[in-house]
Amino acid sequence: MDKSVLAAIFIMMSGLGGVAQTAQQFSEESPAFGAVNIVVSNLESEGNAYFSDAELSERSGRYDEAITLFSKAAFEYNSSNQLSRYGLALMRLSNVHYLMNHYVEAEQVVLNVALKNYAKMGSKMGQMESYGQLGRIYLASEQLTQSLWFYTQQGILARQLRNSGAHIESVLGIANVKIRKREYRMASDDLNQAEALARASNNSRYATKIKQARALIQANRSKS
Repeated sequence: MDKSVLAAIFIMMSGLGGVAQTAQQFSEESPAFGAVNIVVSNLESEGNAYFSDAELSERSGRYDEAITLFSKAAFEYNSSNQLSRYGLALMRLSNVHYLMNHYVEAEQVVLNVALKNYAKMGSKMGQMESYGQLGRIYLASEQLTQSLWFYTQQGILARQLRNSGAHIESVLGIANVKIRKREYRMASDDLNQAEALARASNNSRYATKIKQARALIQANRSKS
């Protein structure tokens, strides 16, 4: 999708909260007519259809198509005031940009739209996931200071929410930042912490990532 078109979509989406609120007020004031409720329901249904098609496109590697469809899904969810689904569509949109190495676009979707949506909802879970995504984006784009900050924020919220998986991910992210900064001893300490957290929560899904990070430290030390 052309960047100017995508930007226009987000400008339109950011202004639709008032439209959805007006529609809700009209529905409450006119109980004899179900037209507005039907419209909102149809918008949500269309959003679900776009989202489903976007997932298929992403799995098939048709990323440009997935970007268009996730954008349309987000638009429809915001129009129908489905803020949770809206946030999810935005996060998936950002991730497709990330997969295409569109780091600026991936950042802007989360930083300027998704985070504001989750703050409006009061969703700490959404904010935590946004921080983790931004940590990944900044790490991939070699913005290490920003990446470290967002991974740290992810970890703070993960502990508050007692989300062991997100906590481990944040520690692993911090370790990877330190590896990029050649702070190998501190990175090793972080990996030990991640391993201890995984063991305590009986979670084996991060074992491969921890092993790979340790191998990278060893390889980098051998070169120096």
